[in-house]
Amino acid sequence: MRGRSMEGTGKPRLTDTQQDEISAARQRRAETVRPVAPELEAILYEALPVLDHGFVRVIDYMGSDDAVVQAARVSYGRGTKRVQEDRGLINYLLRHWHTTPFEMAEIKLHVKLPIFVARQWIRHRMASVNEYSARYSVLDREFYIPEPEHLAAQSAINRQGRGAVLEGEEAAEVLDMLRRDATQCYDHYALMLNEGDGPDGAAREDRQGLARELARMNLPLNFYTQWYWKADLHNFMSFLRLRADPHAQYEIRAYADVMVGILARWAPLTHEAFMEHRMGAAQLSASAIAAVRRMIGGEEVTQETSGMSKREWTELCAVLGTSA
Repeated sequence: MRGRSMEGTGKPRLTDTQQDEISAARQRRAETVRPVAPELEAILYEALPVLDHGFVRVIDYMGSDDAVVQAARVSYGRGTKRVQEDRGLINYLLRHWHTTPFEMAEIKLHVKLPIFVARQWIRHRMASVNEYSARYSVLDREFYIPEPEHLAAQSAINRQGRGAVLEGEEAAEVLDMLRRDATQCYDHYALMLNEGDGPDGAAREDRQGLARELARMNLPLNFYTQWYWKADLHNFMSFLRLRADPHAQYEIRAYADVMVGILARWAPLTHEAFMEHRMGAAQLSASAIAAVRRMIGGEEVTQETSGMSKREWTELCAVLGTSA
């Protein structure tokens, strides 16, 4: 296949044919009377790189900040005449968790991502998804290999997290195993399919080949899949609030970081409010608020006198920037 990417080589994420299709799509122009997001139009259809072979592409969108304020006021035009008024309204809506106005704008993405990232992503269920079918088509020989700085041991205190970065011979051994295992699995996958993409690069006429829906079960979770993912602005931000968080797994956070940039282009006033009231904010329990009030009143509060668990106390201290 012309331009096909290969594992661990840093080759292009798109084939020449796919890139030609994107270029042709970007050259097409259509008149419209509906409001558009100029900054998002500037990157429409383009593949924004993520990880070693992945990308995010904006395929289509409907509405932006205008749709939010228009829905909130149920107005007949674009919303208000002054940006400052729109900014104040959007901040109010996010600050007070009014969600339905943000459901009036939608976006559709084309995402190429490792299968294990897709299985995390799909837990965000308020979206429409259509994934590449390995029952119908043959997967490319592309799999994710972490950069050395992201190759870490299991955390001793967090069952879902990473600890110290692996170094030296241990790191080299792990990376080698990941590459060898994925390469061998794909070679066996291609051999079972008899598609002519195995170790010798040729199909055998005396082999019928295994059904694609069965052969795919041999592939590990670091192989890449693709899907179209469509969500409204409210659920788009709900995804980002969890996955762009520093505590999220690095690989899915890499996609979320790119999507935060997309949000800034799509709905800049909403992005500004999102960073203020979601990403830069903290939610406190009733006990935490009571403890903070006592601190403001001049009382010395400790974990033992706060009525809070050790973990919640530690989290509160982290938010306040004080020692636990």
